[in-house]
Amino acid sequence: MSDTTAATATGKTPVDFWFDPLCPWAWMTSRWMLEVEKVRDVEVRWHVMSLSVLNEDRIDELPEEYRELLEKGWGPVRVVVAAQQKHGDAVVGPLYTALGTRFHNQGEGATPEAVLGALQDVGLPAELAEFADSDVYDTELRASHKEGIDKVGQDVGTPVIAVPGADGEQIAFFGPVVTPAPKGEAAARLWDGTLLVASTPGFYEIKRTRTEGPIFD
Repeated sequence: MSDTTAATATGKTPVDFWFDPLCPWAWMTSRWMLEVEKVRDVEVRWHVMSLSVLNEDRIDELPEEYRELLEKGWGPVRVVVAAQQKHGDAVVGPLYTALGTRFHNQGEGATPEAVLGALQDVGLPAELAEFADSDVYDTELRASHKEGIDKVGQDVGTPVIAVPGADGEQIAFFGPVVTPAPKGEAAARLWDGTLLVASTPGFYEIKRTRTEGPIFD
């Protein structure tokens, strides 16, 4: 993948998006980006990152409940990477949508049954689910994760988006964290604001305390 924001084959501006299917906040942001594709001349390129990889060096410092969640988190990202390796980049976005819809909107959680259902939803072979417990593609998983983190820095989570900066080079951010996912013109305005801050030299963050959980609609 190029570090520049040269137009894709469709002539649209590429936006690179790193996600972990486990994360409800990344899910919110990804649904916003799909809205942006409808109202702005952009094309999202989907990439896996992993909260399990991100936190593996400090796993003993985390609460037990979160440690258990991260242990389960290896499975879905491994399945997505296996699907990408065997069936190409084009399956990543649709598979993420199927996984996220089941995990979050339908409340199934990141279960093996939900993963199998998501594979079926997008017409991918059920045997891909077997890669949830396999490290055969962990090198590719870690490389994808590292690419996103290298762009944005270590002190963030998921999602990571990389958008055009003032000089045409990509600027990466964690977020935007938003709930519910804006639609239509509201999605467009948030996108325009994201480009604005990306084009501002030295801009790093805007943040406030979250007072609502993810609203899936």
